[in-house]
Order: sequence, then structure tokens, then C-alpha cells
Amino acid sequence: MKSFIPWIGGKTQLAKKIVSLFPDNISRYIDVFGGGGSILFYKDKNAPLEVYNDLNSDLVNLFRCAKYHRAELQKEISGYYNSREMFEDIKARLNVRGFTDIQRAAMFYVLIKISYGADGRTYGCNKKNVSADYLEKVESRLQNVVIENKDFENLIHVYDRSEALFYCDPPYHKTEKYYDAEFKEDDHIRLKQCLNGIKGRFILSYNDDDFIRDLYHDYQIIPVERQNNLSKGSYKELIIKNF
Repeated sequence: MKSFIPWIGGKTQLAKKIVSLFPDNISRYIDVFGGGGSILFYKDKNAPLEVYNDLNSDLVNLFRCAKYHRAELQKEISGYYNSREMFEDIKARLNVRGFTDIQRAAMFYVLIKISYGADGRTYGCNKKNVSADYLEKVESRLQNVVIENKDFENLIHVYDRSEALFYCDPPYHKTEKYYDAEFKEDDHIRLKQCLNGIKGRFILSYNDDDFIRDLYHDYQIIPVERQNNLSKGSYKELIIKNF
């Protein structure tokens, strides 16, 4: 199944390729920078233990509400529609305290659905339907998934085992400004240092960048291309793994 929301840097186009690289003998799958969950949702189940994590608290709240309060979330979303006025109203409301988790999740869902390129900042000027009927399938898929809201280093330390597979899709180098959660150049280095010492295996997605190629030169690097969603032409990326 596909993710229920679009997301900046989403891996829908590369999901088949990335999942094909998964080893068979894993007992836990950890989606470290979960985003829209394209890789998680691609299969009905990746391992006996599955973990979805993201540092964006609004995104994590949406996933948790879809899992635990799906019917209430659907009802809340049904009160919204696609318009520029609604978009601007939601943007202003999300900066205000006092809303319930379900109210915040509904607003965030609509904001992402009707924004340009899922950036949550600019109205998309499209005719997208904000219907949430698909959430029943999402609720079912997330039933046995642990949902976390942790820094990647702490998360990897907690779940690392020899039979673990970590899929990492961090903000791409020099594109960090498009993400709400802060990710600095030191964080790219910190991620590399963290992955160096794990017991388990990792698959890592990045943009094809000299800094990244140099940083991970001692691991297997697989160049790939996908269609650029926001402009014509292709976009070069890297898949990096330690096995």
C-alpha cells in the first residue's frame, strides 16, 4: 500500500528498489527518519518488530492518531475542505496551543495534503480531495508498529541488535531548510559516526553529493535516479548500505 500523505523527500518512486535490498534474516525493522512512511507501508510487514520514528512531533501525532483514534480523526478531517483560506487558517492555528491531539492531527493532515509539494508552507492550488477514507487501511497497517518521536542517535542505540535493520532517510545534504525539524551538517557527521558502531545493518538514502560520497566512502554506494516531482528531469540519489 502507499503512504496516506505526501511528504518532502518521500520514497514512493524508489520504494521497490530499496525494499528489494532488505535482508531476509531480520527480526526488527526501524524506520529512523520515517517521514510519510513510504518504505514502511510498501510491505504488509517487514519484520516481527517494526518501529516508525520521526523528530517532527506533528507528524508523529498524526501517525499515532491514525493508529489509536482513527474514527475520531476521520470525523474531524471531514469538516475541512480544500481552499486557500482554509490552508492559511490551519497554518495559523497550528502555532496555537489548546487543541486536542486529534484536532491537531486533522489540521496537519489537511495542511500537508493541500500544500505545494507537501511543504506545509505554500498553498498548492490543486483540486486534491482531503477525504480520509483510506485511514482504515492505515490503522490496520500500524496496528503492531511502535511509533517513536526520538533523536536518531538515541533511537538507534535503543533498538540496535545484530538482527536489526535500520532504514535511514535523513534530510538531504544542503536541503535541510525544507524540513521543519532542524538538521545541521554536524548531524550528518553524527549519523555516520552512529552507524559506524552498530551491531545491526543499515540502508541509507541520500542525495548524490560529493560530501556524502566522501563521508560514506568505506561503505557500498549504489547510485540511483528517480523522476523529479517538482520539476522536469531526473534526480540523482544514493543508496548506501553496510552489508
